[in-house]
Amino acid sequence: MTQVTEHGGGVWSLRVPIPDNPLGHTLVHVLDTDRGPVLVDTGWDDPASWSELTSGLGALGLSVQEIHGVVITHHHPDHHGLSGRVREESGAWIAMHAADAAVVRRTREAEPGTWLDYMTQKLTAVGAPEEHVAPLRAARASGRMRTLPGLRSAVPDREIVPGELLDLAGRRLRAVWTPGHTPGHVCLHLEEEHPAGLPGHGRLFSGDHLLPGISPHIGLYENPGEVHETDPLGDYLDSLERIGRLGVAEVLPAHQYAFADAAGRVDELLVHHEERLTGLLGLLTAPLTPWQLAERMEWNRPWAEIPHGSRNIAVSEAEAHVRRLVKLGRAEAVAGTDPVTYVAV
Repeated sequence: MTQVTEHGGGVWSLRVPIPDNPLGHTLVHVLDTDRGPVLVDTGWDDPASWSELTSGLGALGLSVQEIHGVVITHHHPDHHGLSGRVREESGAWIAMHAADAAVVRRTREAEPGTWLDYMTQKLTAVGAPEEHVAPLRAARASGRMRTLPGLRSAVPDREIVPGELLDLAGRRLRAVWTPGHTPGHVCLHLEEEHPAGLPGHGRLFSGDHLLPGISPHIGLYENPGEVHETDPLGDYLDSLERIGRLGVAEVLPAHQYAFADAAGRVDELLVHHEERLTGLLGLLTAPLTPWQLAERMEWNRPWAEIPHGSRNIAVSEAEAHVRRLVKLGRAEAVAGTDPVTYVAV
């Protein structure tokens, strides 16, 4: 497929590969400004990804040294991974919402092994079997931690403030806070007439918040030591409705392809999650741990075929949905159970 796509009005997208990931690539957007090109996201920190990013810029007659700034929709490594290298090469600033910048700082400052300890405790608490937790215990005991993405992500030097226009000369790009996929996810509303005259109010760089054919992962916000109980799915659904009200002409997501009818896609996702919550209530007619619930939920493949790391993501998504049901008063924890089980009410 074409590596570079022109969207008109000084906006292009570059396909930057994600190694060993079914998503295939991140769409890094290039926005022309009066002070030089600005990137929306950067892609995974990998030599092949860096090569594709620089060659894509070269196809536009640009070099990475010319990049003026980097705007990050959220802290995940397929979006923020190459930001540090772009800054090293160009001196560009990096902007991110404060909530996700806090995740980056916390991850960098954590002692070795903190993440493995946290995951072991968390998975045990939700009912994961010992054979699933054992590899984490072994990795911790050996002291040989596998390299995890995001451990050395670049610390941003500018804050994206919700509702404010970013300081981009000659452009009107407004930040819209859309928590859910991450606590500090932002969409970026380009408040300019659509270059092809499509009806609607400008264009939206939607990151992972709104994708044309995928429902983004909504799990718990991972924060070792956090005592405040968050509601990521509730945050996501509220954020979806906020985006639906913008009335944009076109959405430029970070995966798949550009599309129109944002409001229609928002409605589809709202219905999808309501149907999923209803389905989970049917499963919770008998008490289940979050792990048991994840085993019974519908995924893109049978549970037996889901690899270890993806099972961790799946159970986090199950937890987020259960927490939403509890917040709505439609499910509750069963007193005295360890690991904790939940049941519909």
